[in-house]
Amino acid sequence: MSLEWVVYKYHQAVNTVVLMNSFQLEHQQKVDNRAILSDFISSNPDSRELKRALAVKMALEGEPYFKITKFLVINKSFITYWKNRFEAQGIEGIKLGYQGSKSYLTPDDRTEIISWLRTRNYWNFDELVSYLDEHYDVIYKSKQSYYTLFSEAGISWKKSQKTNPKSDPALVKKKEKKSKDLSVKTSSKLSLGN
Repeated sequence: MSLEWVVYKYHQAVNTVVLMNSFQLEHQQKVDNRAILSDFISSNPDSRELKRALAVKMALEGEPYFKITKFLVINKSFITYWKNRFEAQGIEGIKLGYQGSKSYLTPDDRTEIISWLRTRNYWNFDELVSYLDEHYDVIYKSKQSYYTLFSEAGISWKKSQKTNPKSDPALVKKKEKKSKDLSVKTSSKLSLGN
């Protein structure tokens, strides 16, 4: 046995051990990743996050992409994209980034405001703005938030005006007179017994 042969066999054995360790580490990482994904899937995430997690988990389990695309009704690029994100960022990579902002008002606050609106004889936009500012320290940037409160109280924005802007006073008087005349005529007929 030559020294070269012994060195060659030694390097071959070291390379085999390194490859086996690498394989074992890679295998263990896949097992860990699947466990992380299973836990996440069990936590009832948003449906979009669930679809991403399922696609990645199935891909890591060696499921053919065509089966995954058929089962989840997605494209192959969807699988690749989310698998790469998961491998780079972990579970945070497949979670939704934007969760929306929290409401300025609690549900109880909203209920109180809606009750207050319903007790008013008339509704005024500026009055609602002032009321929210004074009592709840809330000023919305968008008028839509105020309109939503009116809507939740069952008040249309057009209804919140004191008077009908298309009202014709002369026509109203004429209809009132006609109604009064009809009422007098009807009551006189009833008193005569006709």
